[in-house]
Amino acid sequence: MLNIWGVMLFIRMSWIVGQAGIVLSCVIVLMATVVTTITGLSTSAIATNGFVRGGGAYYLISRSLGPEFGGSIGLIFAFANAVAVAMYVVGFAETVVELLGSVDCIMTDEINDIRIIGTITIILLLGISMAGMEWEAKAQIFLLVVLITAIFNYFIGSFIPLKSKESQGFFGYDSAIMMENMGPDFRGTESFFSVFAIFFPAATGILAGANISGDLSDPQLAIPRGTLLAILITGIVYLGVAISTGSCIVRDATGNGNDTLGAQFMANCTDAACKFGYDFSFCKGDDGQYNCRYGLQNDFQVMSIVSGFSPIITAGIFSATLSSALASLVSAPKVFQALCKDNIYPGLEMFAKGYGKNNEPLRGYILTFCIALAFILIAQLNVIAPIISNFFLASYALINFSVFHASLANSPGWRPSFKFYNMWVSLAGAVLCCVVMFVINWWAALMTNVIVMGLYIYVSYKKPDVNWGSSTQALTYHQALTHSLHLSSVEDHIKNFRPQCLVMTGYPNSRPALLHLVHAFTKNVGLMICGHVRTGSRRPNFKELSNDQTRYQRWLLKNETKAFYTPVFADDMRQGTQYLLQAAGLGRLRPNTLVIGYKSDWRDGDMMNVETYIHMIHDAFDFQYGSVVFRLKEGLDVSHISEQDDLLSSQEKTSGMKDVVVSINMKDSDGDSSKPLSKATSVQNSPAMQKDDDDECKAATKPLLKKDKSPQRLNVADQRLLDASQLFKRKQGKGTVDVWWLFDDGGLTLLIPYLLTNKKKWKDCKIRVFIGGKINRIDHDRRAMATLLSKFRIDFSDINVLGDINTKPKKENVTAFEEMIEPYRLKEDDMEQDTAEAQKASEPWRITDNELELYRAKTNRQIRLNELLKEHSSTANLIVMSMPLARKGAVSSALYMSWLETLSKDLPPLLLVRGNHQSVLTFYS
Repeated sequence: MLNIWGVMLFIRMSWIVGQAGIVLSCVIVLMATVVTTITGLSTSAIATNGFVRGGGAYYLISRSLGPEFGGSIGLIFAFANAVAVAMYVVGFAETVVELLGSVDCIMTDEINDIRIIGTITIILLLGISMAGMEWEAKAQIFLLVVLITAIFNYFIGSFIPLKSKESQGFFGYDSAIMMENMGPDFRGTESFFSVFAIFFPAATGILAGANISGDLSDPQLAIPRGTLLAILITGIVYLGVAISTGSCIVRDATGNGNDTLGAQFMANCTDAACKFGYDFSFCKGDDGQYNCRYGLQNDFQVMSIVSGFSPIITAGIFSATLSSALASLVSAPKVFQALCKDNIYPGLEMFAKGYGKNNEPLRGYILTFCIALAFILIAQLNVIAPIISNFFLASYALINFSVFHASLANSPGWRPSFKFYNMWVSLAGAVLCCVVMFVINWWAALMTNVIVMGLYIYVSYKKPDVNWGSSTQALTYHQALTHSLHLSSVEDHIKNFRPQCLVMTGYPNSRPALLHLVHAFTKNVGLMICGHVRTGSRRPNFKELSNDQTRYQRWLLKNETKAFYTPVFADDMRQGTQYLLQAAGLGRLRPNTLVIGYKSDWRDGDMMNVETYIHMIHDAFDFQYGSVVFRLKEGLDVSHISEQDDLLSSQEKTSGMKDVVVSINMKDSDGDSSKPLSKATSVQNSPAMQKDDDDECKAATKPLLKKDKSPQRLNVADQRLLDASQLFKRKQGKGTVDVWWLFDDGGLTLLIPYLLTNKKKWKDCKIRVFIGGKINRIDHDRRAMATLLSKFRIDFSDINVLGDINTKPKKENVTAFEEMIEPYRLKEDDMEQDTAEAQKASEPWRITDNELELYRAKTNRQIRLNELLKEHSSTANLIVMSMPLARKGAVSSALYMSWLETLSKDLPPLLLVRGNHQSVLTFYS
């Protein structure tokens, strides 16, 4: 109540009635009361939805709408409170200067005297506020008693008209005066909304209780009760003062007791004062200029004249202005301190520090003092008031919107104990606040909105690491759930196909090249899930799995990778991949393409791992997935390099949980240790596995964090691997993406390069298309392909028809292939049939003589394709090629792996792509 009954009650309310008239003055009061009542209901709802800490409006908005809105409005609300201090102090200084003028004690001139007295006053108020809440509370109680006494003094005085006061325009309650003052009489540049803008700060004290929420013993009970009762009581008083002053005081008076009417002029006088024998028309010029000193329009101290004992009104003015100034001086630093504690804006941490047992924000007091002092130097109340109206209205609009937003999100956590609110009323309140902002002053409202949006965008860009369970999060979930369910009710269509990739990365930071390349064509287009199969003989630690999921999901976000990380425990790699193929995703947001790294160490380890690897590709086709195999000449897995701390975000470095990526050395049947299996697949053990004593699995932990500032020198191979791992993070210069479209797989081999070259980093690369053909039909095939691509609306720079694709490969390359497969051949002709069958059963990956002869043509084709690739695409930025398929169960794993090795060796980065033969491109609109 002290904060609402501010400077406007005693020294501007009567002027507002003079300008707007009784009816419009009541409308102004009621409009402001409607805005504050709706905001009070919204404030009560938020304040009773859990414990309210210090920070007032900032705390309420930030915990409801999140740091973006909370941070922006927190700064503006703290600033508005600081400027409000100046408004109240200037009102106090105006009264003091008028008293000095009445006894002819002006020091310099009115404006400078207001500045001098205002400066002295705010210094004294700063001392009281810095003494702590106890002193401030005691001062407020005393000021409240004085203020209520002054209000009663005015109303009592209004019923005691004195002859001595008539010349100053006060005649007591009279119907003629009331009717004359019923309508508006706007003068100068004033209008309804300009007068409303000056009055509205009188209604802005409703958050005074919420602003000191940290000092209240029971804020959940006190804030709703205190706020709504204060709005009701002060609203009634404002209406009472508006009707009272308009009913007993005329608009213009001279103050001269001799300005009475003679009997001969009585008939020509029409003013209400004429009834009482006074003629105040002398001070009203014919040119519309008014030189009257008294009356509603001219004297800001009318309530002192009306009152029974005018010094009490003066004391009331002092009480109202000083109490409001003191409340705002306390509120602003506390809001600012709460904002700074949350560290939303860098550089403001110094203001978060508190002192004493009540954690007083002394630095905030100094800052508020400086802001208020700057505005006190303006020294004009009617200039300062509209400035803060927009800031307060912006705060109220967001408080109302917070309640609407929280109700709309339908979060289970939104359950305020205060039930007398409605989401649509709150929305109407928010809209009303915005409308009022613009009608008061459209350019100031525009500037306020620009400031709010600028601060909002800044916080959104910086993404502070806070989680307050805001309604923004709840609504995002609600919308995602609703849209996901809605999406699932719509059938797939070719036009809307997008590659949704399950990428077997293991830990996301262990295969950066694979991650960056897939992200390049799925970003903002399709889903990307980083799959990770964790195997081991010990019992799975599911808590650790959950922690890893949270940690690496955060790592992806910090590195601006739009992907999900999904780890699973499984007995082996194939089983884990099957789990992911079946269960990854949600509804229509589920993968349709499996992406794996090429198993570059397949000849060095246990061939049963190769068997598992090939079965993964077959499983993908069984589950109706497309398959993509990515080969980088230098390799993909960088998890064994310990010096790449740049792969981890600063968040991980300070989280207290060390990231450890583990490579597993699997022993083959002869007991020889193989190269790390994780280099080619996604099998990586948890850090806890280093304690496992099982001889079959020895985990060597390789932390990705630097332990000192001087990293060890990498060997040449590792340095090349590290450089290659960042290849797709950089902008690709002018080059080519070569598409070798050898089979019709539904169009996935064409779609991926198209999506890739549409991205900023790849936009300078041109697509070259290579197809097989016959020498005598090269031109025809080229035109047919060009027509097809045009219909698909895919830009290309060149089409090459390979007429020599079916010629025999070079003899030395055939010999090299035979040498490569020699260790994996079964050679059943050299052994007994039973022995051969037994060995084939125990080692199903071995290549039989019959199989080798049966697929001789296909083998020669892979060798020949590698020759052509080296000839035509050795300088390409990326090669995208149709992946050869082997019939499941008919072609051994060793032979198929040999085909892939022969096809892809010694080449630029290569994507082997095979769709599931479902069309992903269409001609039609």
